[in-house]
Amino acid sequence: MPFIDIGASFDLRYLLLLIVVTIVGLAVAGIRWRYVSAVVYFVGVFALMNVVLIYVFAPQYGVSLFHHKTALLGSGPYALTLEQLVYESIVLMKYVFSLPLALIFLLTTNPSEFAAELNKIGVSYRIAYAVALTLRYIPDVQQEFVTISHAQQARGYDMSKKAPLVQRVRGAAGILMSLLFLSLARIDDISRSMDLRRFGKEKRRSWYYQQTFRRNDWVVLVGMVVLVLLEVVLIRVTDGRFW
Repeated sequence: MPFIDIGASFDLRYLLLLIVVTIVGLAVAGIRWRYVSAVVYFVGVFALMNVVLIYVFAPQYGVSLFHHKTALLGSGPYALTLEQLVYESIVLMKYVFSLPLALIFLLTTNPSEFAAELNKIGVSYRIAYAVALTLRYIPDVQQEFVTISHAQQARGYDMSKKAPLVQRVRGAAGILMSLLFLSLARIDDISRSMDLRRFGKEKRRSWYYQQTFRRNDWVVLVGMVVLVLLEVVLIRVTDGRFW
């Protein structure tokens, strides 16, 4: 079954506000397109596939949500309705604001600082350090993927847009397998290094990148609380997640 419900609110007004917030966040972060283009294309394809699968497996889901049916095209169980279009448009809007927020977090967050702050609020430093390693490893995986791809092409294996689709799929599968084994080897090296340094023996640890709250941090935190409260108010006023 496709992934249908994303989040708590499906209010169009609230989603438009969140999209504006993400656009402002992208402008402030100054993230360059070439750094995120591959991820955006991948998530875009996934989002479109999700919308198509929603229609294939639940073509009248929007009708059941809005308790009204306005047929636009066709008849029968796969009749295209206005309610289904509105619902699937809302699902796409969810991706439009959630992807930029995730990219902003991944590309502007120092993993060590984030782990230190998690530990400060009570999260075990073992878990916090695991989160930091994961965030630090994401750019490394992207770089290794590009390196392996260039190595494949240097050996004469064409993976450009001119190559047949089957050949490109096989090439991508080969890269992913190489990347998988390389990642497993690196994980083993890191685990051995941490064991040799007796990581986890003590109950507490100090952090080199520990930071204190500043004015901008409080502004963002208050803004998040306001957005959450606004969502709760809209749900109560409209007596549901939809407007």
